[in-house]
Amino acid sequence: MRWRPVAYTALGLVSALALGASGYGWAQLNRLTSGIASADVIEPGARLPATTDPSGPVAEQNILLAGIDSRTDAQGNQLPQNLLDQLHAGESGDGGDVTDTMIVVHIPAGGGSATAISIPRDSYVQIAGGYGKHKINSAYSYGRGAALNELAGRGVAGSELERQADAAGARSAIQTVEQFTGLPINHYAAVNLVGFYSLSLAVGGVPVCLKAGVHDSYSGASFPAGEQTISGAQALAFVRQRHGLPNGDLDRIARQQAFLSSMAKAVLDTGTLASPAKLTALIDAIRKSVIIDKDWDVLSFAEQMRGLSTGGLTFATIPVQSLSLQTPSDGDAVKVDPAQVRGFIHTLLGDDAGLTSPATTTAPSKAAHPVGQTGTAPSTQSSAPTATNRDLSGCVD
Repeated sequence: MRWRPVAYTALGLVSALALGASGYGWAQLNRLTSGIASADVIEPGARLPATTDPSGPVAEQNILLAGIDSRTDAQGNQLPQNLLDQLHAGESGDGGDVTDTMIVVHIPAGGGSATAISIPRDSYVQIAGGYGKHKINSAYSYGRGAALNELAGRGVAGSELERQADAAGARSAIQTVEQFTGLPINHYAAVNLVGFYSLSLAVGGVPVCLKAGVHDSYSGASFPAGEQTISGAQALAFVRQRHGLPNGDLDRIARQQAFLSSMAKAVLDTGTLASPAKLTALIDAIRKSVIIDKDWDVLSFAEQMRGLSTGGLTFATIPVQSLSLQTPSDGDAVKVDPAQVRGFIHTLLGDDAGLTSPATTTAPSKAAHPVGQTGTAPSTQSSAPTATNRDLSGCVD
């Protein structure tokens, strides 16, 4: 597993929580909440009681953060083809219904240090709703596809069709994560394909660091080794690349975790909250690219999270058994053991994790490392040498 201290939660939520850190930013949250897209996706039994006192104790909660490979914005409108071309995203009909990123953020009762648990997108699990075993990123697709057919049959069309189908996909993904991890999901936030693009531009770029130079035609990633600041299409390419990385999707997860950590730091440390122009751009970007569950009171949540320090959240990745599991119909997948995963989560979070059933195996040590990549994807790393006078030990692949 890879462990990395980070600030706040992730992407759109990073921005929302950071806004609450200043009086000016706090005032702007009202404009954000009046325009952010929401959907009815949390089951009644997992919904938290309404907060009457935002300054009171923080309730224990689990938040599913999803990155959706969507060709529509948060309102269900198609993204323009010229933007998709910049993002190396193909045609408007490509992708659109899988979750490239899945992170469960656990906030313990009373607040304090929170934990973000990354789930590899190709983890081979039982999909909620009776769809059988498939890669976990397809849970959204199965739920969305079934709803799309049913809604279209009832005459629903246009952006409304997209919104309702997306909500069904989110419910399928949430239920699948719940039954896989044993954690009840209380809140949900999703960022679409353009989110990394627009949010990174809004903050003026995000610093990252690579151990070696890369050039990948699939994602459009082309970066030298060392420290650099990326934004727009570069930011999306940075978090999407997995071809040619030593540990495939696990290395992509490390990239995403490093990017989110740096994104939060960029929001807090570069004057974003004090700049009316940057803050307006940031809020506009969130409203276009982020969807949350309809019961989430972001104002109260931001108030409760004000005391979370920049080291107040730690990233972890679930244990995996193999990166090259042969499946009947889904190609190579990531082999995972649900009992082992639940044991890992129980050890990581302690007795307050709220697991729906006890683990049946011993969790691995926190010092464990992911298994090595055994797939046959061709390497796309460039042959550019890494400068020997630079310390790149804190960088990612």
